[in-house]
Amino acid sequence: MASKIKVDQIQTADGSGTIALQNQLSGMTGASMPTGSVLQVVQASSGSETVSSSSTYADIGSLTATITPASTSNKILILVSLNGCLKTSANTTMKTNIVRGSTQLIQMTAIAMDTGGTGRSGIGTVSVEHLDSPNTTSATTYKCQLASVGNSANVRVNTSDSGGATSTLTLMEIAG
Repeated sequence: MASKIKVDQIQTADGSGTIALQNQLSGMTGASMPTGSVLQVVQASSGSETVSSSSTYADIGSLTATITPASTSNKILILVSLNGCLKTSANTTMKTNIVRGSTQLIQMTAIAMDTGGTGRSGIGTVSVEHLDSPNTTSATTYKCQLASVGNSANVRVNTSDSGGATSTLTLMEIAG
């Protein structure tokens, strides 16, 4: 059985005032939330290995998420964590890209650590945060991409060498 508390007013702790409660919280919408409030969170994750030897960006697994902002003044905080990253040659650079639709928002170059002369360089995790202003109330799609730049050797995300790493793309709508 659900419980209800019925009151007409709440008095401040120091007794200096009261707050009338008639319908103050009913009908609360994203538009009435204060600036900086988190209105919604959408997350995509992928544990499938993505391999690329091309300098053309390719989508990383299922790291694609769609969010519909409530107002054109709202912003989208993008949080990305790409795990189990690896490149197979010292002469190759791993680049990742975050796009909104077809618009590039941010490009990252992964810095590799030598793994002892094996020709493979472990990168571990590539993480990024970006605050976007899409200026729309339409459904907006964001995705992560991967490319190999250099000698066309393989670069990988969620590599099987990492023991089943999972990468995530999180979108948070922030009231503007």
